[in-house]
Amino acid sequence: MNIGYVNLYVDDLDAATSFYEGQLGFKLQFRDDDHGYASFDAGPVSLGIATIDSSDPDQIAIVGGLRGIGIVVDDLDAEHRRLASLGVAFHQPPERMPWGGYLALIEDPAGNILYLDEASAAHRN
Repeated sequence: MNIGYVNLYVDDLDAATSFYEGQLGFKLQFRDDDHGYASFDAGPVSLGIATIDSSDPDQIAIVGGLRGIGIVVDDLDAEHRRLASLGVAFHQPPERMPWGGYLALIEDPAGNILYLDEASAAHRN
């Protein structure tokens, strides 16, 4: 058994597609406006974004609030500079964590938090 995809719920498919494709650089696999869904090639796991009416408590109760997808990068400082120059909002700039990790938090247009985590062993010691 393997995870094949992860879905995030958004209220604006255009803004989310622009963010994940245009700013983060994930390749759009397909988009279905009739069903409010888009899928991106995000490495070994696909990333799906699906629209939801955030003012509808029934929809919120069904899907919950998935927040916290980790995106591994080789050079967090370089990625921070690149994304900041593209207007990506950082919830937390690059910071060394107490356990030795080196990560930053960004926020997509729907408020989903994404972890940018540097893969380098040098930052994990």
